[in-house]
Formats: sequence, C-alpha cells, structure tokens
Amino acid sequence: MNNFTYQLYRIIIPKYFRKRIQAKRMTSSIFHYYKNNPEAVTSEVEEVVNYLKSNPITVFPYAFQDHYHAEDIEVFDDDKTGLRYVLLDEKRLYFKKKWRKDKIKRAYNNLLKEQDTQSPHRYINDQFQFDEGNVLIDAGAAEGNFALSVVEKASKVILLESDMEWLEPLQATFAPWKDKVMIVNKFVGEIANSSQTSLDDIIVPNQAGIFLKADVEGGELKLLKGATKLLSKQKPLKIAICTYHKANDKKELSDFLSKYNFDISFSKGFMISIYDKTMKKPYLRCGLLQAKKVE
Repeated sequence: MNNFTYQLYRIIIPKYFRKRIQAKRMTSSIFHYYKNNPEAVTSEVEEVVNYLKSNPITVFPYAFQDHYHAEDIEVFDDDKTGLRYVLLDEKRLYFKKKWRKDKIKRAYNNLLKEQDTQSPHRYINDQFQFDEGNVLIDAGAAEGNFALSVVEKASKVILLESDMEWLEPLQATFAPWKDKVMIVNKFVGEIANSSQTSLDDIIVPNQAGIFLKADVEGGELKLLKGATKLLSKQKPLKIAICTYHKANDKKELSDFLSKYNFDISFSKGFMISIYDKTMKKPYLRCGLLQAKKVE
C-alpha cells in the first residue's frame, strides 16, 4: 500500500474498523508464522496461540486479563485541583486534566492488568521485591502508579516523565510525600542537555539500595547507556526494565547489562504490541527484564 492509498484508506475507513482489520491481520500473521515454524512453538507460545483461537487479540493474551472491567472502576472529582483520580490502595492516583472519566477508567483498567500477579509486565514478584528504604528511580513514570504503590516504603522517589501534561497530576498524587519525591520533567536518555537528562547526571551512587524501573517507549537502551556510572558503582541495585517495545530489546538489553555482572531474569509469558503497525515476526515479545546486583 503506497502512501496515497494509505491516506485514502484512513479517510474512507473509520478508525474503529481500521483497528479491527489490523487486529485480524496480526492474529492471522501469528497463526501463520507458528504453523510454518513448529520449532519455535514452546509450551508458552502454544498457550498464547490457543488463547487467540477463541479470544480477540490483546496486549496480554491470557485469561487473567478477562477478569478486569473498566466499568467497575470508580473515578472521583477533586474540586480543589480540578483533576480526577482513582484510589490505589486507598491513595489518590490523579490523571490528566483533559481526560474524561471513561478514558480514565480504561487507562486504569489497563494498569491493573499490567500489574496483575500473572502479567508479563509486572515489575515485582516474590523473588524480586522493592525493599524497605530503597531509593526508587521511576523512568517513564506517566501517572506514577508503580511509584505510588511503593512510596511509603521508599526513602526517596525520583520520577522521570517527559510529558508535560503528567506534571500536574504527579504533583497532586505525591503531594502527601513531597518532601521525599522529586519530579524531573525531561526525557531520560544517553546524554544530558537542555531537553533531556541522563541517569548519571542526576543520580549519585550511594550506600542505599536503588530500584530502577524503566518504561520509556523504546528508549531503554539509551537510558542504560546514560547510566554507566550507576551500573558499575551502585550496590545494591535492582532494575526492572521493559523489553517489549522493540523486537531486539530482550537480547540487546540483557547483553548490555551482562557486562556489569547483573543476575538477570525475565518475566514469564509474552506481550503483543497490538498498536505497533510495523510489528513483524515472531510477534510475541518478552515483557520485562529484571536484573539485580547485591553487595
């Protein structure tokens, strides 16, 4: 499809139907790939394929996500800030001012799925915990749901979020802990300049344990390249970093971190980047890399 045809297609076909067409094509591509590459079919792959045979394609192709329903979520209005919020463990989690209640419900429902105990995107598990007194570096904080879930255990929280529209909600969410929370409204990458920062530019290795959570929409490798001092000098250090944005993330990120003597593991299961129009085989991607280095 050339550019002219694609633009015409976007004009004629409503967005809802374009998404359904893309979803059907991606499902067919997944079936075709694994049917013709049986050597790539593991028990984990087979579980996903079987799920897709009787369910619509989704980011988390597992039965656990079917138990979450956006309509069950209650959204509250805060007259003081003019923002809306939901309750996460009885703590207020605020959202962008322009977001309607239905959008907040959908967004928070996705966050609940994302951090389900069976999710391949869950940052912590029984073997990989956020410890009392840790410093949290949350790169790609967005609404800050993970930081809010551990803020009372943390000795300090550094939120890195480049989207200006998240600044006001983050300030409202973390107002009760403002003495130990710092918000940096910049991109985080390999270098520090007027528009972005690097982890080495803002974090000094210290004796306290540091927990780095990173979900920066495909910029994860650049983030690590801008944190070589932290990676080489900081102990203890734990890293939970997303590996599903790009096809080679799992290999590239693990290869990079292996140079710093981390104990590396991966989350169980797969994610499907259903909004990635350029997604290619093998389609199923690892959700998360967990790395730790102890004293």
